[in-house]
Amino acid sequence: MSHVYPPIQPYSHEFLDVGDGHQLYIEQTGNPDGIPVLYLHGGPGAGLCASYRSLFNPEKYRVIGFDQRGCGKSTPFAALENNTTQDLLEDIQKIRGHFGIRKWVLCGGSWGATLALLAAIEDPKSIKAIVLRGTFMARQQDFHWFLDPQGGAAQLFPDVYKHFIEHVQNRAESETLVDAYYRIFVDGDEISRMAAAKGWCIWEQKISQLNNSVNEQDLCQNLHRATSLAMLECHYLKHNCFIPDNFILDNVKTISAIPGTLIHGRYDIVCKLSGAYELSHAWRNSQLLIVPESGHSNSEPLIADSVRQATDAMIKFFEEEKF
Repeated sequence: MSHVYPPIQPYSHEFLDVGDGHQLYIEQTGNPDGIPVLYLHGGPGAGLCASYRSLFNPEKYRVIGFDQRGCGKSTPFAALENNTTQDLLEDIQKIRGHFGIRKWVLCGGSWGATLALLAAIEDPKSIKAIVLRGTFMARQQDFHWFLDPQGGAAQLFPDVYKHFIEHVQNRAESETLVDAYYRIFVDGDEISRMAAAKGWCIWEQKISQLNNSVNEQDLCQNLHRATSLAMLECHYLKHNCFIPDNFILDNVKTISAIPGTLIHGRYDIVCKLSGAYELSHAWRNSQLLIVPESGHSNSEPLIADSVRQATDAMIKFFEEEKF
């Protein structure tokens, strides 16, 4: 059983115009006078899920969450134009400026962990601490692990991978899996786009939990989320997440003074454990917690419980720091 905080509703929500035609949905939960923490959701394109609010002590934290460009309640929906990693990093700075926050905690999972690391590397002076789950390092080897037929995910789930590639089985030999999916998302008709989005999301969801019970009917009922997740994730992977290979490890010294906790499932198939392991050894003030009997998803009880424990531990760290 997961020992997270009870469900809670936001005390504030609004839309922020960040330019380029994009409006971001932002919500705040917890204590308005508490420790500010920015939660960064995964994907790209997954949008916020209400369960993230339960990872933080509502009496101690001022929790800020937002739907990244093109997903959730942010508009325009599933927009690929003006949607790059640098755009998202600029959005993070605009949100901090909008609320007048000098320093905050960053918390993110999967792609959200990538974005948290990039934001910290870009502006380390604005970060009090970092809590990450299922860290995606966004290197060529990580793309290979997740999507290639010889990658770890396909080797462990060959039956699921077979269904995943059926949606692009007629692609040219020179066309990569990502390029083929991207072509459908950009140029395909609505039926083919929806089928491809469903196929992409089923692949990811089936490999994201140790004990998976993906309900395809539920997925079909939530095509809004499936569409943005598939299209934006494909868009970012096609462009190598808009960063140079090995960028995070090459620049990790920039955040060496920031305290960080890395939480990773022992059997995470989406984001391989070795990436978080390498990061923890290169990041002087970080600690890696490997969660047994767990995969990638934050919906797994042991993962959620570990993130909650990490955010609680940060409170104690901040309180001790004052003395």
